[in-house]
Amino acid sequence: MTTHATQERGGTAPQACPGPPSAVLDGPVSHAVSRVARLHRIAAGRLLRDLGLHPGQEFVMMHLWDNGPVRQSELIKSVGLDPSTVTKMLQRLEQAGHVRRGPDPADRRASLVEATESSCGLLQQVREAWAELERQTLAALDDAEGAELLRLLQKVEGSLCTQAAGDPQCRAEAADG
Repeated sequence: MTTHATQERGGTAPQACPGPPSAVLDGPVSHAVSRVARLHRIAAGRLLRDLGLHPGQEFVMMHLWDNGPVRQSELIKSVGLDPSTVTKMLQRLEQAGHVRRGPDPADRRASLVEATESSCGLLQQVREAWAELERQTLAALDDAEGAELLRLLQKVEGSLCTQAAGDPQCRAEAADG
């Protein structure tokens, strides 16, 4: 008897987690990856909120800390997000004092974005948040399982990047690796 049928007859539904929706029965790995990605983003959001950041903003800051000042258009390409999303992120980061935007001296039509000196203290806090996120993510795995998970995820990522060959983030990561 289904949970729905049990509820209609006045019974109580079991308290266990529901199974996957029928539409994903032919894609259990993809469904699991989607669920894990969502939960990982929620966990990251909790840790970043303590730093005054929203999920995704740390990637913008990481890029700026690692690369120095960049054109806003280059930053948008490097983080692989919609331009309006990055613009809103930059507005919030600028209001918080983490980034500074100004005209590019080489091309006054372009906007240059850079991390502020005061954001450098945030770098260590972001590292610590990511270390805690890593600990939480791998808590149920031993070292060998964690290494195997990383290896398998990198393999999956490579396969998906091949499929998304036009994605600038994949091209950049392929060049780095």
